[in-house]
Amino acid sequence: MSGLARHDESTHAIATESPSLVLMAVPTVIIVGCATIAVMAPISVSIAAVYLFAGPHNWMEARYFLTRMPARWGGLAPYFSLGLAGSLFLTGMFVALPGLAGTNSDLGLVLIAVWNSLLTLWIIGLAHLRRWQNPRRDWPFLIPIGLGLIAANWLLPLAWSLALVYLHPLLALAFLDRELQRHSLVWWKSFRWGLPLIPVCLCVMAAYWATGPDISGHDLLTWQITHHAGAGVIPGISTHFLVAAHVFLELLHYLIWIVVIPLTSRQNSIWRMVDVPLSRRSPFWRRLVSTIVALGAVVVVLLWASFLKDYVWTRDVYFTVAILHVLMEIPFLLRSL
Repeated sequence: MSGLARHDESTHAIATESPSLVLMAVPTVIIVGCATIAVMAPISVSIAAVYLFAGPHNWMEARYFLTRMPARWGGLAPYFSLGLAGSLFLTGMFVALPGLAGTNSDLGLVLIAVWNSLLTLWIIGLAHLRRWQNPRRDWPFLIPIGLGLIAANWLLPLAWSLALVYLHPLLALAFLDRELQRHSLVWWKSFRWGLPLIPVCLCVMAAYWATGPDISGHDLLTWQITHHAGAGVIPGISTHFLVAAHVFLELLHYLIWIVVIPLTSRQNSIWRMVDVPLSRRSPFWRRLVSTIVALGAVVVVLLWASFLKDYVWTRDVYFTVAILHVLMEIPFLLRSL
């Protein structure tokens, strides 16, 4: 009993311990540093960040999701089936949108609104199934919010899509919050202290550059980057601010997935298949998981080579196909809540 008492006291001490000034400074330096870099050279940093980190961060995400996939679904089968099927269907539809719309811009807006509506309904469906697994995860407010978003989406479909571009990087913060809460309460508190700096940095950017001059340059790559960040969707907003804000959030997103989450979840070796529940089912599944991870590494190398050969085309294809990893984050995040 004394051993259990000492353990409980130790756990309580860790839970109530306040982060030191050094620990609190770490997220501050990272957040302010990423914001500063993004503002100083938004186009150059965007080009370099996507080239260096786009592939590896997808690979690390896939590795993380494999460790969170149960070996046998059991009662989770409806949830994961809807999550995987919905992700694949919405990705296929997203890829097909330009071809379906052709040169008809009005039809393109309608198709985008349909896709946004299906995405919202899919998330509501996943949340409903989550309630079946755990009654404490009942979120009835999502239905009126979701229906309201669908209605707003039909009024401004491009604005809804742009919101997804900026909200997606923030999902990494939610995953990191869960990992730190699970593995290191002291670092979790430090992380929570630093979170308000993100909107502060965005507000500072907006105050100085939102109505300032646009980014100079009329080459195809600059056009591609500025339009991905939302140029033309919200009139009167400087592309310098839009690109800098997007790059800032993407840098945090890449850093969290490539460095912070692997360290905090103690998955220091990307090849350590013992951490993957599916690999423990049988030798076949162990080989399959190992093959998936190895193929992922090959794809990363091929992506780098493709960027070197034709950066503009590769970037365009990447941000179209990469919607799959954006969608896959949603069911895993809902299940972690």
